[in-house]
Amino acid sequence: MPRAIVAGAFAIALAIVSFAAGGAKMKITSSAFQEGGNIPSKFTCDGGDTSPPLQIAEVPSGAKSLVLVVDDPDAPSGLFTHWMVWNISPQNNTIAEGSTPKGVHGTNDFGKSGYGGPCPPSGTHRYYFKIFALDRELELPAGTKRSQLDAAMKGHVIAQGELMARYSRKK
Repeated sequence: MPRAIVAGAFAIALAIVSFAAGGAKMKITSSAFQEGGNIPSKFTCDGGDTSPPLQIAEVPSGAKSLVLVVDDPDAPSGLFTHWMVWNISPQNNTIAEGSTPKGVHGTNDFGKSGYGGPCPPSGTHRYYFKIFALDRELELPAGTKRSQLDAAMKGHVIAQGELMARYSRKK
């Protein structure tokens, strides 16, 4: 009997750790492009550099805030961050085209606040639109860089989702 209790407690603890490590899934989609599809040029440096419309679903009830990150792992210098916003209300399930969600904006790798669209120097790059649900709000000032955001999020992600799309410049 004690072994069963210990095994059951271990299974529960393991499930909690997995969930706390971001094991729960959320959805992030766009009406402008599909998962794995191509990003229309209007959302890039070749167009209006307008942020695309995004929809967020399956936010856990325990979420205290959301974090939106857009990055490019295929950049020549390594991971390149295009957009970071945190302390977004977990009730916010739509980000309209050309708008920014209410929250705190970090400094992207273009050295600016706000959305900086895909602008690959060559080839086709993948762009990940990531949404994270946190168990708290983050106490980071506007203009914070990606490494500080990642460090502050560590241990507080309760769910996450991502949308990947591609872009290559027409020369």
